[in-house]
Amino acid sequence: MKIFISIICPIYQEEKYIGKCIESILRQDYPRDRLELLLIDGLSTDKTREIVGAYQEKYPFIRLIDNPYKVVPVALNIGIKQAKGDVIMRIDGHCEYPDNYVSSLIHYLFKLNADNVGGIWNTLPARPTTECIAIAEASSHIFGVGGSIHKVGTKQITRTDTVPFGCYRRSVFDRIGFFDEELVRNQDDELNARLINNGGKIYLIPETVINYIARDSFKKMCRMYYQYGLFKPLVTKKLGAPATVRQFFPALFLGSLVIGFVLIFVSRWFLWLYVSVLALYFLIGSIIGFIKSFRHRKVLLVLYMPLAFFLIHVSYGWGYLNGIFKLVLHEKIAVEVNR
Repeated sequence: MKIFISIICPIYQEEKYIGKCIESILRQDYPRDRLELLLIDGLSTDKTREIVGAYQEKYPFIRLIDNPYKVVPVALNIGIKQAKGDVIMRIDGHCEYPDNYVSSLIHYLFKLNADNVGGIWNTLPARPTTECIAIAEASSHIFGVGGSIHKVGTKQITRTDTVPFGCYRRSVFDRIGFFDEELVRNQDDELNARLINNGGKIYLIPETVINYIARDSFKKMCRMYYQYGLFKPLVTKKLGAPATVRQFFPALFLGSLVIGFVLIFVSRWFLWLYVSVLALYFLIGSIIGFIKSFRHRKVLLVLYMPLAFFLIHVSYGWGYLNGIFKLVLHEKIAVEVNR
């Protein structure tokens, strides 16, 4: 007998994407009578609820549940508490999933005796503009996001520290608790680090590919990476140790920019060093942009790619440093919903 699966999807203002997301769940090769799809909505004011309602009328396994607090971790916890499944899958409304998404992850969850498994992202531009393509490419390149293997990709099943979204055994939440509702961002990272600290095993499954739609403007991208950085120090405090080493690099990069700028007034040698390092940074970004320009036939990627890399690193770095300041000053970290 097939295991009953609860798919939980936090949503808010997703009228552009939620239809494609639901359609990809309807195409799953897993028995539909062993599935439920819980869409936890932050009281959207666009057409999201109308679109979901139309699907509900046709497919009784789809449920729309209100999330008056709007933030993702609260939505996830609402979903988990109302879920009937022995396995909990957390998905995102901004994505499309392969037809074997559910069956593949369930297979590997039990084959590997894992506590959580997940697929890799195929990051796609929101629109075919140079700006959107640069955002998608920078967000999935090692120069932009470091060794985050679910974003940059891998060819082998890999034991890892986190996966996008996640397919969890129900018992995980009984053992370690729910998502931390104080973490508007990085709640997955914190829960997965807590899971590992309690002896859990997490695997990335490269054959399972999720089409993820990136942010559609530099402004939204910067806000997202700023929020990622902002909540990282709080995650570290809660865990008692950093979950990964790579989280420090954007803050170190930004700090080096500021300190280096001050030092150029001390010595001409620092000026040459500062200019040389920045020139090398933007040269690498431009070379990557030049290569990507052939793939996408967008010559301006030579300029947009280094800018996208720079904005990602500075936004995350500034968020991280600001997060440290807020912890030191005992200030509450709060942000607006970003989509």
